[in-house]
Amino acid sequence: MNENKFDANRYFLKDNIRQQIDFSSTAQSRGVPPPPLQKPCPPDAPRIPLPDGAKALARLGNMPLGAAILQRESVRHYAAGALSLEELSMLLWATQGVREILGAECALRTVPSAGARHAFETHLAINRVESMPAGLYRYLPFDGALAQLRVDENIGYDAAMACLGQGFVAASAATFFWTAIPERMEWRYGLAAHKVIAVDAGHVCQNLYLACQSIGAGACAIAAYDQNACDKLLGVNGDEEFTIYIAAVGKK
Repeated sequence: MNENKFDANRYFLKDNIRQQIDFSSTAQSRGVPPPPLQKPCPPDAPRIPLPDGAKALARLGNMPLGAAILQRESVRHYAAGALSLEELSMLLWATQGVREILGAECALRTVPSAGARHAFETHLAINRVESMPAGLYRYLPFDGALAQLRVDENIGYDAAMACLGQGFVAASAATFFWTAIPERMEWRYGLAAHKVIAVDAGHVCQNLYLACQSIGAGACAIAAYDQNACDKLLGVNGDEEFTIYIAAVGKK
């Protein structure tokens, strides 16, 4: 491979870009209103209220943190049992729950994010969650609800195919698809936005691992996937919003 290609990718991992940006010219500095912290929900999408995620975490996630860290591992084999809606709500809260809204430009969540901008949306390919039909959903953290995007008995298979045929995805109880909306971060940081979006994704997925461990479930992060197929599966345009990280979840 051309060494220049390696150099370009290594440059992305560094923070030299910050010294080259005129931050007085960012959209925030120019007084442009911030993009919304939650993507608008289709008005005709049914909404499923979730149990309080913070209370669910306090009630269910009682494994000592040290034990959760020591036992954390990637799990690709899942039992046939379903997640409860309370367990799902706990996992969603642990990864993207909103703790405090500071204003239109930022909110504090359960994971850190550069400038509290939180560039992600959480989509779920649900196979086995009690009282919920299989299908595609989106988490609405500011509403404490799920938007039902479509009912689809084949969602597990379709998700697995979009993940390059990785069979354990089809066997999961639910697969988390995180999409990035870069404009949320670009509004504040301009061209320095993109590295921190990638960093933020790691924060989210590690919280999912630890939360799963605390309830006897397992997760497996997925970074190898068909970009176009995943974006099409989720119904995002692949430019202003695109898949950035995935994790399958199921009972051990």
